[in-house]
Amino acid sequence: MPIFPIRILRAAVALCIVLSAAPASAWWEYGHETVGSIALANVKPATRGAIEALLAKHALLETPTCPARTIEEAAVWADCVKGLGQRFSYMSSWHYQDHDVCKATLDIKANCPDGNCLSAQIDRQIKLLKDSRVPQRERLTALILLVHFVGDLEQPLHNAEHDGDGGGNGTNTDYGMVHGARLNLHKIWDGYLAERAISTPESLVRTYSDADKARLTQGTVADWMRESWDVARTSVYPTALGPDYCSKPAKSQGAVSERDIESLVPVVREQVVKGGLRLARLLDEIFAA
Repeated sequence: MPIFPIRILRAAVALCIVLSAAPASAWWEYGHETVGSIALANVKPATRGAIEALLAKHALLETPTCPARTIEEAAVWADCVKGLGQRFSYMSSWHYQDHDVCKATLDIKANCPDGNCLSAQIDRQIKLLKDSRVPQRERLTALILLVHFVGDLEQPLHNAEHDGDGGGNGTNTDYGMVHGARLNLHKIWDGYLAERAISTPESLVRTYSDADKARLTQGTVADWMRESWDVARTSVYPTALGPDYCSKPAKSQGAVSERDIESLVPVVREQVVKGGLRLARLLDEIFAA
């Protein structure tokens, strides 16, 4: 078959994928679910039992359209309930904590009014889960939110922004062979790139070695946020806007080439694994207490 028609076909397929509704599998769903699955595969048996016992009480949430019967469903619950109107609108700012990638350092307490930010809410859910005096419904909600927020922590654009672009939402970016579509940098990392990376063999959901766990889970929530922010500085924005991105306004047109995508796949895969193993560590510490 001639080369030209193959290129046309590939471009058409890519365009259909990007212009369709949000992908069925992405960081939005697939990424969070994978983080949850990795965590459950790597926690201690007693921790797994405690998690399953809490999730068995999912009816207490009174959100039948947003179930949380499994850790995978729990992982996306916090996004699902955004569609339930004002009932859960107070949680909207808990999913992110944008820090300027062009500053020299990250201040973990910045951009966190009254504790309504990602790092503060991770700490809050940990405290609620550790306290056996907290009612079951609140402890269940804390578990579900912790699973989701640790996933958000490892998506670099939930921790970073450039020139006020809202975590990449204001930076329009081409993706691979697709040009001119209504894509932005956040959507690419949250969805299309995440789907590409997680679906690349081999499966990320498995039991990891003690050496891997020790290497990837050391540090604190603040350390992990700084690492994720640094990925935005060294990988996310440079590939989209070039190494001199700090000299460009956020509204500059970006482009993530096919070569860029291939180089970013292992970066995204490691972020997802970090999320799963770090969540497993936190859950083991919580339920051991």
